[in-house]
Amino acid sequence: MLRFAAFSVIASLATGPAFAGKPAVTLAAQTFVEKVTTDVNGNARRVLAAPGQISRGDRLVFVVRYRNNGAAPVDGFAVTNPIPASLRVDPNHPDMQVSIDNGRNWGRLTGMTVATPLGGVRRATADDVTHVRWTVPQAIRPGDEGRISYRATVR
Repeated sequence: MLRFAAFSVIASLATGPAFAGKPAVTLAAQTFVEKVTTDVNGNARRVLAAPGQISRGDRLVFVVRYRNNGAAPVDGFAVTNPIPASLRVDPNHPDMQVSIDNGRNWGRLTGMTVATPLGGVRRATADDVTHVRWTVPQAIRPGDEGRISYRATVR
């Protein structure tokens, strides 16, 4: 069994006003373990629970909420999360970009390759992902909030 530790979230502004002190956009991150239970009718139901003790094969759900607490719109806002080596991210979210080189390059996993020890290349897989990122496509107006979520499996 593994004891779950919180993950870090990095936010960045591609454009917009620089801020001193308190950032205009605040983040709140939560992590859940996805459990499959059976209801009284015998149907499978997925429920989210606090992670506590986790084991290999457990599916985790990460939720990041953002809110613009400032007085001006924020444009080009991005949320970046490092992926611990103990997790394999599900890269199928249509708005998620991934990095396989610690955040130096970004894109969809389907277009990435990894150099092999013998000088060749292979297609990148979810096991190669080191970071995930979402860029909020529109300006975040004062008071607006949103949510980003993704899944990963404990290796």
